[in-house]
Amino acid sequence: MGSYLSDIVAAHRASATADTRPLESLRRAALQAEPVRGFAAALARQAEEGLGVIAEVKRRSPSRGDIDTSLDPAAAARDYAAGGATCLSVLTDRDYFSGSPEDLAAARGATALPVLRKDFTVSAADLYDARIMGADAVLLIVAALSDDELARFSDVAGELGLDALVEVHDEAELERALAADARLVGVNQRDLETFEVDGRRAERLGASIPNGIVSVAESGIRDASDAERLAAAGFAAVLVGESLVRSGDRAAAVAALSGHRVAARRAPGPLRASG
Repeated sequence: MGSYLSDIVAAHRASATADTRPLESLRRAALQAEPVRGFAAALARQAEEGLGVIAEVKRRSPSRGDIDTSLDPAAAARDYAAGGATCLSVLTDRDYFSGSPEDLAAARGATALPVLRKDFTVSAADLYDARIMGADAVLLIVAALSDDELARFSDVAGELGLDALVEVHDEAELERALAADARLVGVNQRDLETFEVDGRRAERLGASIPNGIVSVAESGIRDASDAERLAAAGFAAVLVGESLVRSGDRAAAVAALSGHRVAARRAPGPLRASG
């Protein structure tokens, strides 16, 4: 793991170790949460008509600093929905991204769209918390988890009805995701060591994602040309944060990214470990 990710994950693991709440109580509360909205299913349906957009509520990031510290998650969610967003993503990490569970609840309450809890899942409690706060999907970052954790957290997510967006950055991680039977795969184009974006990473990895898996391109997507290129590479959706938050017209910015024809994915090529 690179410096940014390793520092953030280490902080989350320390918090998880210090968490003494009984897991069974959390599990019961999670199972009693209101019904999920079907995150992956919404993306799959939208892809039949054109590229979907997962629009993100994001105040800041470790690499970019403040983006919009006064962001109103409910207002942003309504703007995104008005522009045709398929799903929402909400940062709930407080220390590094200035997010919160309250942001997720506010965004989800403002629209009927499914919502991803965008955070660093390192324990079963994180999954229970996600369901309790109203999330419809969770993020599993392959680079931050062992194979055993990937399998266990995927099972817990399934028990709770949560979709798991399994995030990869290279061929080796994609191979691990597929071995864990991931059905929703995100390709993050941001380098884990530098946080710089490689705008062609998703296209390269996308060629190795099998048919039947809902695929999402993440990071570095700025405009309609980026979205059109990724749709042509077979991605069902793009996850976009900073460029939407900074846009003067968030609804129009979402609309410009949406609806590009999603190309049929060819048979996957061989996975080759990056060097």
